[in-house]
Amino acid sequence: MRDGQRSAGQYDAMAVQYTADNAENACNAHYERPATISLVGEVEGRRVLEAGCGAGPLTGWLVDHGAAVTALDVSPVMLQLARERVGDRAAFVLADLADTLPFGPHATFNLVVASLVLHYVKDWETPLAEFRRLLTADGAVVFSTHHPTMDWQLHCPDDYFVVKQVTETWSKGSQDFRVTFWRRPLTAMTAAIAAAGFVIERVLEPEPSAEIRDRDPEAYALLATQPQFLFFRLRPA
Repeated sequence: MRDGQRSAGQYDAMAVQYTADNAENACNAHYERPATISLVGEVEGRRVLEAGCGAGPLTGWLVDHGAAVTALDVSPVMLQLARERVGDRAAFVLADLADTLPFGPHATFNLVVASLVLHYVKDWETPLAEFRRLLTADGAVVFSTHHPTMDWQLHCPDDYFVVKQVTETWSKGSQDFRVTFWRRPLTAMTAAIAAAGFVIERVLEPEPSAEIRDRDPEAYALLATQPQFLFFRLRPA
């Protein structure tokens, strides 16, 4: 089974529960999303490709701040939830990041944002090459992914350097769901970035905020000692 097909089925199955949890939990709503937004910067008037929009919480922020957004996702159910959230203020496309994206050679974007999506793709060569193809010369890519040290400790403590498919059980609402992704070391990430024609402008490992400490002390303690996500801002070489 292809990565995209598997991810679509898994996210279709938990779409409603995942969306409700994502809107409020410490790691997504108060840690990952603010960190991504901090790297995105000013978006008013910019053409933005959002790769892996999910149910559209970041899509909503982008259009609220004046961006012209084209949002894509591999899960039809998540994409429908994003449409219901944002309406006709953004364009929505069903697409698999492992494939050539359905945009012509002149469909250029000033910014590509990929929030917690690339770890669902085994080979980063195609998505990063497509981001580079569709990006203007003065544009940027902002993406977040699982922190390699987190996945290493959980899933392959005997071999940090392995690129490995991992399946976890996530509890969302009152149900458990199986979710499959790929973990990879930092050196594999940076090699793929360079091969696609990008240079790294900034790497971010955000510290948990005082708001997280007040809302969820357990999450704060975890994030302060075991970063969950790693963030990059790239520009064309």
